[in-house]
Formats: sequence, C-alpha cells, structure tokens
Amino acid sequence: MVTTVVAILCSAAGLLVGWFLQTRLARKKLGTVEERAKQILETAEREANAVKKEKLIEVKDEWIKKRQELDNEFNSKQKRIQNIERQLTSKEENLDRKAESLRQQEKSVRTIEMELREKNKVFQAKEAEADRLIQLQTEKLEKLAGVSRDDAKKLLIENMTNEARSEASLEIREIREKARVEAKKEAQKIIVQAIQRTAADHSVETTVSVVNLPNEEMKGRIIGREGRNIRSFEAATGCDIIVDDTPDAVVISGFDPFRREIAKKALERLIADGRIHPTKIEEIVEKVRTELEEEIVQIGEDALLEVGIHGVHPEIVKMLGRMKYRSSYGQNVLQHSIEVAFLSGLMAIELGLDSSLAKRAGLFHDLGKVVDKAVEGPHALLGFEIAKKYNENPAVSNAIGSHHEDIEMETPIAAIVQAADAISGARPGARRESLEGYVKRLEKLEGIANSFSGVGKTYAIQAGREVRVIVEPEKVNDIFADQLAHEISQKIQEQMEYPGQIKVTVIREVRSISYAK
Repeated sequence: MVTTVVAILCSAAGLLVGWFLQTRLARKKLGTVEERAKQILETAEREANAVKKEKLIEVKDEWIKKRQELDNEFNSKQKRIQNIERQLTSKEENLDRKAESLRQQEKSVRTIEMELREKNKVFQAKEAEADRLIQLQTEKLEKLAGVSRDDAKKLLIENMTNEARSEASLEIREIREKARVEAKKEAQKIIVQAIQRTAADHSVETTVSVVNLPNEEMKGRIIGREGRNIRSFEAATGCDIIVDDTPDAVVISGFDPFRREIAKKALERLIADGRIHPTKIEEIVEKVRTELEEEIVQIGEDALLEVGIHGVHPEIVKMLGRMKYRSSYGQNVLQHSIEVAFLSGLMAIELGLDSSLAKRAGLFHDLGKVVDKAVEGPHALLGFEIAKKYNENPAVSNAIGSHHEDIEMETPIAAIVQAADAISGARPGARRESLEGYVKRLEKLEGIANSFSGVGKTYAIQAGREVRVIVEPEKVNDIFADQLAHEISQKIQEQMEYPGQIKVTVIREVRSISYAK
C-alpha cells in the first residue's frame, strides 16, 4: 500500500515537474518570438524610412528637372517673342518709310495729272483744228475727184482686198507646189520601194468551178436515176451542179467559195471512186468538209509563216485560213491581207517604225470580213472587237478599226495600213467594180465639181481617175483656178471613197471671136 502511495506521489511529482518545465520553456519561447517580432518591426521601420527618403530624393530630383525644363522652354519662347517684336518693329519702320514714299509719289502724280489735264486741253483744241482742216481737205478732194468719201473708201478696200487675195493665192500656190513636190518625191520613194518588193495576183475569183470528167457517161451517173444523185449532192453542198453541152465537164456554181471548194473536191473523189449514190455522196461531202476545216488552220499558219508573225491566238489563225475562201470585188481576201502586211512592213521600215506591228496590223485588218453573217456592223469595227478580245497590241487593234476611218487613228501604224490597203486594192486589175457603182461614182464626181461657183462644165474621164473642170473665164482668173482645183480635190477626199487617186484638172480658156464680112 505504501509502495503504491509512493508510486502515485512520485508520478504526481513527475507530472508537476514536467508541467513546470514545459511552462517555463513556453514562456522562454514566447519571449524569444516577441523579441524577434520586435526586431522585425524595427528592421521594417528602418527599411520603410530608407525607401521613403529615397523616394523623396527621387521626387525632388524629378521636380528640379521639370522646373529646369520649364525654365528653358520659357526662356526660349521669351527669346522668340523678343525676335518677333524686333521684326514687327522693323516692319513697322519699313511701312512708315513706304507710306511716306507713297505720300511723296501721290503728290508727284497729282502734279503730273494737273499737267496732263492742261496738255489734254491743248491737244483737244489742236485735234479739233486738225479735224476741221481734214474736213476742208476732204471736201476739196471730193470736189476735185468727183467721188464721195464712202465711195472712195469702198474702192480702196476692194482694190486692197483683190491685191491681197492675189498675193495670198500666189504665195499659197508656191508653198503648196513646193510641199507637193517634196512630199510626192518622198511618198513615191517609199511606196515604189514597197510595191517593187511585193508581188500579188490580180483579181481571179469567180463564182463557178469546172470539174473535168473522164467520159460523157459520167454525167448520167452524176445525175442519177430520176436526178436523185444530183439533188442529194446539191442539198449536201449548197451549190448548184450545171450539166450542159460542155464535153467531159460539169460546172459547180455557188457564191460561197468555201462551199464551192467542198463541192469540187467531193465530186472529184466521187468520180475517182466510181460509186455515186446519195449515202456515199453525204459521206464524202462530210469527210471533205472536215478535212477542209483542218486545212483552214494550216492555211492560217502558212500565212503567218509567210509574213513572219508569231504568237497569234488559235481563233485568229482559223479566221486567217477562212480568208482564203472570201473575196472582195473579186480580190482574194487572204492574198490581199498578205500583200497589205508586206506593204505595211516595208513602209514602216522606211519611216523608222515598228515593222512587226505594221505587218501584224496589215495581215489582220480584214478579220471582220470572215465573221458570221448574223453579227452586224462594219467589218473594220468587227475586226477591232476581235483583236481586243484576243489581246492584240492596242496599236494593231486601232489600225484594224480605223483603216476605213470608223474610229480615230491613234498611231502612224494605222495610217500606213490604210495606205497599204488602198495600194493593194488600187492595183490595175486587182478588183472588179459593178457597173451601177461605177456610174454612181462618176456622177458624184461631176456633181461635186459642179457645186462650185464659176464652174461651167465637168467631165469625169479615165474610168473616174480624172475629173476635168472647165470654168467660166470671166468669173475665175488664172490665180484662183489653182485654188479651185485644190478645193475640189479636198471636197472629193471628204465625201467619196475610191481606190487610188483622182486627178482634178481645172481648165480656163478665153476665146475671142470676130467675123469678117
């Protein structure tokens, strides 16, 4: 029991001692923590004071800097204001001096005005006296001459006008003659060189083709039983077959050269094959048409190769090939275009221009003639639109559109192409002209010449390439005859279209007649 109590007491004493020691240690730790916290607060306070002092120093430095900048700016503006004040003062002084000078000048002007008024009065008096003397002289002259003043003035003006017109006509005649001689020499040189280096066929196109037959029996096979073969052939080709009394030959007639060529080749193949019946006719005609469509491309490429042009759109190449089967006044359009291309290139070289562009424009100038008939418009404008569509050079497009003056010419190339087109069409035998159009052209020529005053009679001769004008001698003198010829030629150029050139000859004849009785 005692042992138990002692053990309990020892345990209690141990617990008490442990609690005491733990409390003491806790108090000691608490004191240490408070000490550390105090130290931290002091350190923080010191750092805050240091930061505060540093920031105050920075703010003070910034304030001093800004103040210095403001002082500098203020001083600069003050200097500028002082300069401006000095300039204003100087200007004010100058204005004062000028004002003084103006006052002095004004005084001088007033003095001069007064002097002028006095002189003007004297002048007016003298002028009145002069007018009076002139009037007296005029009256004396009118009495002596027997002519009034107005009549004399009109007579003098008329004499001076006639003299001036005569001198002007002579001067114009000399200038025009000199310019004509020089221009003619140069133009003849260029054109003759171009023509001499270019050769072309004459007009040979017709509306019929002749196919030779091996024998007369073949005519009956072409016609077929009850005419079925010939009807099938005409329906497939669009051309007429004329079987007449011509021995061993038949004639193919058609206005379209392309269709006529298809008909000719197809008939030749049918004759060579020997089998002629409607089915075979349709088969051969279609085959020949396909082959010719392919041949058109080759023809276009050959034309380009002949002229020396490359980089052409395929559609334009096809149009060039189609030109072989088109004609204008009997002149083959493709041959005409090739000739115009060569002439344009040669003339461009002589004039120092781009010959490749001139050739291109010359070759393409009639593209509009092969456009489908459903498309309406002048062929020059149609060709112009085609060239623009396929991105041709603007100079080429303009030359195509303006070669008949449907649009304005923009480059010298256009004028060259127009001249080359006229040269090619004006070759002797190059084109045919209908009788009706020929007569109308002659009548219009004579009508233009007769529209001028002083013209007595007019005759169009040499197939319309010359017009002779006989004037009334009492109304037109020798000097004005030259001017009249020039005016008639200008009016013909403005109002007519014609190949080549037309010579205007003015004839003035004076006849004096007397009879011996």
